[in-house]
Amino acid sequence: MLKLVARAQPSGFWRIASPLLALVLTVVLGILLFLALGKDPVKGLQVFFWEPIRSGYALGELVVKATPLLLIALGLALCFRSNVWNIGAEGQYVMGAVFAAGMALTADSHSSAWMVVPVLLAGVLGGMFWAGITAWLRDRFHANEILVSLMLVYVAIMVLGYLVYGPWKDPLGYNFPQTKTFEAATQIPRLFKGSRVNIGVVLALLGVLVMWVFLFRTRAGWAQQIGGMAPQAARYAGFSSSRAIWLALLVSGGAAGLAGALEVAGPIGQLTPYVPVGYGFAAIIVAFVGRLHPVGMVFSAMLMSMFYIGGELAQSRLGLPKSLTGVFQGLLLFSLLACDVLMNYRLSWSPKRVEVV
Repeated sequence: MLKLVARAQPSGFWRIASPLLALVLTVVLGILLFLALGKDPVKGLQVFFWEPIRSGYALGELVVKATPLLLIALGLALCFRSNVWNIGAEGQYVMGAVFAAGMALTADSHSSAWMVVPVLLAGVLGGMFWAGITAWLRDRFHANEILVSLMLVYVAIMVLGYLVYGPWKDPLGYNFPQTKTFEAATQIPRLFKGSRVNIGVVLALLGVLVMWVFLFRTRAGWAQQIGGMAPQAARYAGFSSSRAIWLALLVSGGAAGLAGALEVAGPIGQLTPYVPVGYGFAAIIVAFVGRLHPVGMVFSAMLMSMFYIGGELAQSRLGLPKSLTGVFQGLLLFSLLACDVLMNYRLSWSPKRVEVV
């Protein structure tokens, strides 16, 4: 019979192999899911794993979806490594979009092309402000940051709804709940003609480099992680736990706010009630599949982007519900949690003994 035996120390091999095995299990479970829904599993896997990479334009769309996921995941990775559980990145993403939209709406046809800079900065400040509420409540009143950050997501969505249905509603928009289309000066520059890929991908890759240097090549990054792994040792070494909380949440909120700003001033081009699409929650999976490592999260963000695009294609081509995207995200997360057991335990086969009376 098979049984789990504890390892003397965590397996380095399974730390890398576990996400790969989780992906394989997700594919297998996806095949069973398509069969249960009466759909051809080959076509189902094709729309999820082949269509998003079959052409240059498709790859560009994959990068567009992956950019906000990667930015948010980078900030969340810093939080999680610091033992600060920011579950409300979706709200910080929404508030970043709101602040960026507010700045963009101040522009007119004579605004300089540099107007895009304050638009992005406004998004960063919006995300930091929303995350700062959680940091203050955690630091001042020892409130649980999981509950506070999560509840603030719904407050952010209500603020968004109030603005697009109320004072920011486009009077020429045929009563649709949306702002006017932003001026060209406030829209994010695109990198390639005929593609929606914009400078957001450059900022995201710079974020990967900065986060890697901070976490693994600076004393401040080392202190931040020590505070998460061993809080008492960090206090003994003179590291401030309060500073660690504020730094983790403000950086995470700023990254999420930047992602929101890039989204409304980039592919969307205006503020609508449909800005919150779950990127803040999906980025949690991206962070853990990428092992909270900046480079690993590049690949996991691309994978999660494939799930988003695959879900949209499955809806239009196979007649499946859009919620299939969330199903695949959940399958990947639960598969990863199951496979991570192999880091600390190994499978052992022991023959069943038959007692002779």
